[in-house]
Amino acid sequence: MKKTNSFLSIFIPGITVFLSSACIMILELVASRLIAKHLGSSLYTWTSVIGVVLAGITIGNYLGGRVADSFAARKALAVLFGVCSIATVVVVILNNIVGDWLWLWKLNWPVRIFTHVSIVFLVPSTLLGMISPVVAKMALDKGLPTGRTVGDIYAWGAAGSIAGTFLAGFYLIATMGTVAIIWTIGCVLLLLGILYWAKLWVLYIWAAIFIALMAMGMVPAEWASSSGSSLGLRAKPDPKLIYEDETQYCYVAVAQISENPDSRVFLQDKLKHSEVVIDDVADLKYSYEQIHAAITHRFAGNKDKLSVLIIGGGGYVFPRYVEELWPGSRVDVVEIDPGVTKAATEAFGLDKNTSIRTFNMDARNYVDQLFEEERKAGSKTRYDFIYEDALNDYLIPFQLVTKEFNDKIAILLGDEGIYMIEMIDVYTSGKFLGAYIGTLEKTFNYVYVITTTNLLRSERNTFVIVAGQRELDLSDLAKDYKRQELELWNLDESEIGQVKTNAGDIILTDDYAPVENLMAPVAKISAIDFLVERYRTKARELFLQDKFEASIKTYKDLVDCDPTEATFVYNEIALILERQGKDLEAIKMFRQALDADEEAKIKGEVAGIHYSLGVMLKRFGKTIEAKEHLDRAADLFREGAAGKYANNSKIHTRLGDALAENGNFSEASEAFLKAVTLDPLEPSVQMKLVQSLEFQGRFDEAIAASRRAYKLMMKNKQIEPATKFKEYAEYLLYKKQQQKK
Repeated sequence: MKKTNSFLSIFIPGITVFLSSACIMILELVASRLIAKHLGSSLYTWTSVIGVVLAGITIGNYLGGRVADSFAARKALAVLFGVCSIATVVVVILNNIVGDWLWLWKLNWPVRIFTHVSIVFLVPSTLLGMISPVVAKMALDKGLPTGRTVGDIYAWGAAGSIAGTFLAGFYLIATMGTVAIIWTIGCVLLLLGILYWAKLWVLYIWAAIFIALMAMGMVPAEWASSSGSSLGLRAKPDPKLIYEDETQYCYVAVAQISENPDSRVFLQDKLKHSEVVIDDVADLKYSYEQIHAAITHRFAGNKDKLSVLIIGGGGYVFPRYVEELWPGSRVDVVEIDPGVTKAATEAFGLDKNTSIRTFNMDARNYVDQLFEEERKAGSKTRYDFIYEDALNDYLIPFQLVTKEFNDKIAILLGDEGIYMIEMIDVYTSGKFLGAYIGTLEKTFNYVYVITTTNLLRSERNTFVIVAGQRELDLSDLAKDYKRQELELWNLDESEIGQVKTNAGDIILTDDYAPVENLMAPVAKISAIDFLVERYRTKARELFLQDKFEASIKTYKDLVDCDPTEATFVYNEIALILERQGKDLEAIKMFRQALDADEEAKIKGEVAGIHYSLGVMLKRFGKTIEAKEHLDRAADLFREGAAGKYANNSKIHTRLGDALAENGNFSEASEAFLKAVTLDPLEPSVQMKLVQSLEFQGRFDEAIAASRRAYKLMMKNKQIEPATKFKEYAEYLLYKKQQQKK
């Protein structure tokens, strides 16, 4: 009987510690996922989360001991659980707003991550850490043996931590999602508080508030979404988002960035992984994919079918490209996250009946599995091309970049196969790039490095490393993908030698692969890139709210953050000043934008600036200078329309605008006609074509163009513009008749 009483006496304290410890570990795992949308998932993220939560528990244990000695245990626990419940709601709010604090983005990247995690999670971790000492004191007050009681409390707490870890990692995150888990933890903590002190009326008030806040944070109704967003209980809705999910590995989302054509981007955590035009999978948007395609076309020879392995599925853009261009090929994709494959199927154009074979496992395990099958069954698997697309600037699976892994890849390729790896680094530091090149050279006879030339060498860039056992001619690759604007930089031997030296001639092995340290310079520059994007977004939002002065200030802060943004910023400020009617100030700012471009090492696309400045100068009667800028704008637009933007209707429209503004309506009408051919459903372009013909006195052509536009708009149920074209055709007919008189 005595043993039974002893068990019952320790059970309530034990289960209390079990639940609180489980909540701490669930919160710790959820923390890494919550901040991934803002900061990505990396060693820095996990280090900060673990360190901050442990610091919170440590501080909490210290403070909890003082509380245990000063207050009645049961009442203290009720209050603590209630406050912990409040803290969980604050976690949701802080995580949604801290990511928008621009001052944080100015910090060193690891410090920025640590600060974000501390602001959001230190307080709730501390509060939860206070519970165990109070529970231990409550158990000891019952007269139980000291050593055994303390040991039991520790054991219950450890068991709760284990249970919380496995429950969150294997089930809750993928099933419920991180935000729902936070609300569930808050609910559990609140219930525990009420159980410990049922008469504490404040807890019931908080319960009512909690339910209301949870409804605003979770209910899909429009009123809940609107109010929840304004209170920070949920992220601001993104109208472009058409799919999102939380998997065991990452946050996955698909956003539609345009409807015509249907263009979408694929996001994993905070990174844009892929972009695709749904109905044109052959139109590869990323330069590294274009390089992959060019090399594949060049060295596939006359093969009708290929055997390829893609490590990292992402949005399945390149696997679909191979499937379409070489039908019947063996296309194997190793994608560790089934949720990524599901997202690609549900919202990114991957056919459910695709011939692409997907293996949801780590690529290292897949390769080992192939060799095991070869050993047992004697069947050899060999690939013509292997593409590695599993590396980004925050998370490098080190096991996929070592010499041991490269040796296995070389066997799978044979002597004729080609290995292509996409990676991100900064050439001027190039530590990871250099280490990886040196490592590949230990396995492959020939290693090449290709990237684009439209960035400064001190900026973050995407490199494609090409490795094989035979010598490859990689000159003039653009023609193999038929994308003439693909301007490439093939690193020569001295440049490759320099990045290898920068890396200290490190060779990456299974026993030594300090990839996070090698990528530290990239993380630092990435922080600046994200800060720039934040400033741009904030300035644009302020502009749309007609907060012009605040928008201008934000743009100026952007230049202070990154001087290379000067041309863009001064142009945007000029447009704001023009909107305010401050034309003279706008002219001055447009000129400043052009001066900034002249000083820049990488020239920007300034045709639009020349056009805007020319229009404003013309308005002030400065016709000679205006003509110079309009001519320059037309030359630049014409150059783009004849080259890399040949199929872009907007560039032809801008060319037409510049020519028409300068009175060259003949050539302007040709440009508008080309734009109409490329995008016939855009009413404004159709109208510009009609009017340019009208200004030349070509009334018959203008009337015919207006009637064609009318029929097309009616066919596509664009009633309002169709009516305008019908009326304009009648006006032109009247004007023609009047002119004859």
